Amino acid sequence: MESADHGANGETAKQLEEQPCAGVDALESPKSPFSPPHESPKSPSPSATCPTELPKTIGEPEGEQSQPPAQPTVVPPDPIVPEQLKENVSFIVIHSKTKYDVEFPIGDTVEQLKLHLQTLTGVPQKLQKVMYKGGLAKDEKTLKEIGVVVGAKLMLVGSKFDDVISVLSTASNPGQAEDKPSSSAKEPFCKQKNHKKVLERGPPDDVMPGILNSNEPLPPCPLSGMLNKSGGKVRLTFKMELDQLWIGTKDRTDKIPMTSIKSIVSEPIEGQDQYHIMGIQLGTTDASRYWVYWVPAQYIDSIKKAVLGAWET
Repeated sequence: MESADHGANGETAKQLEEQPCAGVDALESPKSPFSPPHESPKSPSPSATCPTELPKTIGEPEGEQSQPPAQPTVVPPDPIVPEQLKENVSFIVIHSKTKYDVEFPIGDTVEQLKLHLQTLTGVPQKLQKVMYKGGLAKDEKTLKEIGVVVGAKLMLVGSKFDDVISVLSTASNPGQAEDKPSSSAKEPFCKQKNHKKVLERGPPDDVMPGILNSNEPLPPCPLSGMLNKSGGKVRLTFKMELDQLWIGTKDRTDKIPMTSIKSIVSEPIEGQDQYHIMGIQLGTTDASRYWVYWVPAQYIDSIKKAVLGAWET
């Protein structure tokens, strides 16, 4: 019996040696029903132990390793920089047979150029028309956009302020109305006897096509195929570089300074509305009008603008 007990006790002792000592753990960390499950210790998270570094406030001393917060780079406007970026172009401006050498930024507008030309020529900015390559340069366009290059020739059309005042004063003189018959004051031009005898001949064979309800720029060639008061052929040539209107017939060509033309009147021809009767007033009275018949309607506005300028149209 003792030997059997001894053998059993030996095996029990051997099993106890092989099992881990759970009793020690139980003694070191006793568990309760309310204790969380036992977990192996973990290394602390940096976010849990180290608070996020707050940005430094203004005036706070900086450490050796701290960097100042990045600030947007703001370049103050330098008045010299735009001047350096502007590219000037040299060209010629012609007004009333006088040539002006002009150097002006190519990126500036026609309106800015007019202000400069007002100082050079004495023509008010609002009364100026700048012509280039046969067309009217728009105020909002830059010199580069209209194609101005070195050595280009621009035509300036317009009257000086003193000339404008003189014309307006003459027009306000009631004595001018004496030369115009009162019987025909309200009668259309085409109904008046002196015009009817020209219109009865009909339009010339070589008359230029007329277009209703259209405004077109002046063509590069003279306006031809029209008649004057005597029934002869007449052509109109607009010499913008000379500030002149050339009135040509079979026998002669009259070169009229545009500044001497006081007004231009026109009316559609009844039954032929695509053509106008046009009177160019060369003197101080209505009797000085030079009459032109069968003028294409689409050019009437361009003729007035080219000859008279914005202050009359």
